[in-house]
Formats: sequence, C-alpha cells, structure tokens
Amino acid sequence: MIKSMRRHWLSIALISPSLILLGVFVYGFIGLNINISLTDEVGLNNNDANFIGFENYIKLLDDPRFHIDIFNTIVFSLTFIGVTLALGLGLAILIDSKIPAEGFFRSVYLLPMAVSFIVTGVVWRWLMNPATGERTSGLNLLFDVMGLDFLINQWHLTPTWGMLGIAVPAIWQMSGYTMALFLAGLRGIPEEVKEAARMDGATEFGIYRRVIMPMLKPVALSAVVILAHISLKVFDLIIAIAGKQIALDVPAIYMWQTTFDAYNFARGATLATYILISVALFVIPYLIVTNRKEKV
Repeated sequence: MIKSMRRHWLSIALISPSLILLGVFVYGFIGLNINISLTDEVGLNNNDANFIGFENYIKLLDDPRFHIDIFNTIVFSLTFIGVTLALGLGLAILIDSKIPAEGFFRSVYLLPMAVSFIVTGVVWRWLMNPATGERTSGLNLLFDVMGLDFLINQWHLTPTWGMLGIAVPAIWQMSGYTMALFLAGLRGIPEEVKEAARMDGATEFGIYRRVIMPMLKPVALSAVVILAHISLKVFDLIIAIAGKQIALDVPAIYMWQTTFDAYNFARGATLATYILISVALFVIPYLIVTNRKEKV
C-alpha cells in the first residue's frame, strides 16, 4: 500500500512541471487573450482599457475584410485538404503495391516534410513566378519551353481564385505525410481479409472500394483533422510567397497586422480567438470520438 502511494505521488511529481507549464503558457495565455478581446485596448501605453463584452466579436462579423478572409480560408482549405487526401491515398496505394525501390520513393515523398512552410514558400515563390515575357521563370518557363502555353498563368495573382495557387505548395509539402498515414493504415489491414474478398470473386477495384476504404475511415478522419488545423491557421506560407495582400488575406495575417502593425490588441485578440474556435471545431469532436472508441 505504501509502495503504491509512493509511486502515485512520484508520478504526480514527475508530470507536475509539465502540467504547470502547460497551464501557464497555454491555457493561461488563452484566458489572457480572451480577456483582452473583451476590452477596447489599443496602443502600447493604454492603461485605460474598458470592458466592452462581445462588441469586438460582433463588429468583426460585419467587417468586409474578415469576410474576404473567411472566403479565402474556405477556398484554400477545401483545395488543400481534398487534393492532399486524394494524392496521399494514391501514393500510399502505389507504394503498398510492392513497387521496386519502395524505400527510396517513400523517402522522396516524405522529404518535403523536412522543411518549414517558410522554406517551401521561398522556393515556390520562384517556381510560381507570375511574370511573363523576358522575365518568365519557374514553372511558367517550363511550360513555355515544352509548348504548353495554355498552362502559363498568374498563379497566386489570379483574381478571386489566387488562393488556389497558394494551395499548390501546401499540397506538395503535406502529401507525403498524408501518404505515410494512409500507408500505415493499409499495412495494418490483414492480408487474409483481401484474400477472402478475392476468393469471393471481388476485383481489385472492388476490394479497395468495399473492403479497404471503409477500414481506412479512421485514418482519413485523422488526416482531415490534421490538415484542417494547418489550413485554418496558415500564415507563413502566404507571407513567404506573396507578402501581405488583401486578395490573399486570411485571419492569421489580419490578426498579425491588427496586433503588431496597428497595435489594436483587442481586435487582434478577437481574431486570435476566432482562429482558436475554428480549430477547436475540428479537434474537439475528433478527440471526443477517439476517446469513446478507446473506452469501447
């Protein structure tokens, strides 16, 4: 009994520093941010901030720039998540088919994960250079040399749909990671299940459609949650490629400019809270469902 109590308190002592740091630097600052968002704090030396409740949240919903941010985020997220899932699944199925040099291709597909979005943005800023004529470079130059002039475009400078161009490097970077998730799921499916389906006369396409894909739903859900939280708070990739442009504006950039350029800390905190809520809408239900499955 005494030995069990010692282990219990020793366990608490070992994890308490992490819990304290988590409580202060995560949840503590989240609470501080929400508290600032409920005031009218503006400027570096403003000591007379007043409590105004949810006024900042209501005003932000009527802000035209915030509407642009929401539209851009939706376009980017749908493109990024949809294409990345499809490409990652395709690459996973390809590698799972026991292709030669499997280890080499797996490493190549995962290589983009080794760099940050800033590095990716710098590289793809040159690859997606929208300039034409004598200044043509990157992919547009490649299309020109190959006689594929119809593919030459303005990339992220395309009116209305410029976020599609921004999604391209994000897809390139995260497809390998998604491939690894799906490949782990595919390798976890017993070969006996596939053989039983073949014995019943199912085609390879039918096996993937009727047997394998339903068994990959938990993996797909995990991938969607991970990609969604990345897309909802995207910032560095856009800054590295195109800088601060209203046409490519997203909540994270709006928050940065409002807080550190305009010193409107209350509105910046409100934007940060909106981003937190949008991420939580994906993560919290996923954690609840996962926790229920583990208990079952």
